Amino acid sequence: MHILDVLKERGFIAQVTFEEELYKQLEEPTTFYVGFDPTADSLHIGHYIPIMAMAHMQRAGHKPIALMGGGTAMIGDPSGKTDMRKMMTTETIDHNVECIKKQMSRFLDFSEGKAIIVNNGDWLRHLNFIEFMRDIGSMFSVNNMLRADCYRARMESENGLSFLEFTYMLMQSYDFLELFHRYGCRLEMGGNDQWSNMLGGADLVRRKDNEKAFACTFQLLLTHDGKKMGKTEKGALWLDPNKCSPFDFYQYWRNVDDKDVEKCLGLLTFLPMDEVRRLGALEGSAINEAKKVLAFEVTKLVHGEEEAAKAADAAASLFGGGMNSANVPSFELTADELAQDARVTTMLVKSGLCKSQSEARNQIKAGAVSVAEVKVTDMNAVVTADQFGEDGLMLQKGKKGFRRLILK
Repeated sequence: MHILDVLKERGFIAQVTFEEELYKQLEEPTTFYVGFDPTADSLHIGHYIPIMAMAHMQRAGHKPIALMGGGTAMIGDPSGKTDMRKMMTTETIDHNVECIKKQMSRFLDFSEGKAIIVNNGDWLRHLNFIEFMRDIGSMFSVNNMLRADCYRARMESENGLSFLEFTYMLMQSYDFLELFHRYGCRLEMGGNDQWSNMLGGADLVRRKDNEKAFACTFQLLLTHDGKKMGKTEKGALWLDPNKCSPFDFYQYWRNVDDKDVEKCLGLLTFLPMDEVRRLGALEGSAINEAKKVLAFEVTKLVHGEEEAAKAADAAASLFGGGMNSANVPSFELTADELAQDARVTTMLVKSGLCKSQSEARNQIKAGAVSVAEVKVTDMNAVVTADQFGEDGLMLQKGKKGFRRLILK
């Protein structure tokens, strides 16, 4: 099966340039790239779709380049934003790049040059402005750029579009040209929100060097009713276990809507499509088995099989009626911290189950908080040292929020 057909069948493909030509190009090993702007020190689930597509491409014999945006992050992509991104220092950007590099090795095979990681800061941070504008800027039509969705939306916003951000498309397009010169890269892939920027890059290579170059975008991870997936009470669904525990990560996928199970299985796992369709067709209570498979497979890919098994065991223990599980996410506190403030509301906030004291109080008021399986009704309730057993003290918010408090 041709790799483009594989990606289409699994639900990845959104838009493609010169599709017939690209089919022919991918009949032979092809170097391609996906860009990742290091705006944080971890990837999140929004990055996972292109990463999975890169893995499928690599398995089909093509060579991925993971491009770290050490240069473009100094400008900030205006796509999908109503205001200018916060400026980051080079130190923060470089730190984030190194963190993301470590994460990428879990998903792609970097041995023997099968994939490479490149930082566009290596060439963008040292550009001569006048030379760049004469050589690259002259290839772009402002009229065409202003028709791009990413720019039009910002121009209509309250704060408008800065000239700094207006140059982002030129920077990203230049990346493609540079990667073509350095590595023979002929294809850029990425999220569908990058379509305008990617068209600019492919067109630049074709016009500047008269060479074949292609762009291919992936569907964004949306629910069946068009809402963006991967948002939790704490924000983004991070791939870093320190930002989102394997248990919480597992639980997110265990609780997706029934209508989204088949889509997620196709996009987020390597399960054969016959199995994806079989699981997606389950109805009633049987769909819960498909959700368990989805949660386990995605958690296994992101955090490893051992952590996935722990998360599955913890979920089975908690939601099967038992509360004794060492694999539930834990929060450690000292005897001094407990002596200073032992309120249940404080434990809810410190452990990450609630964002604020007011939210914690509202949860207690709603009867949604329990300590050691006993519902909390008093807003000023406290936990005491003698409540902590060998496995800690179980704190629960709602049906699916758990933390194991450990007294050090």
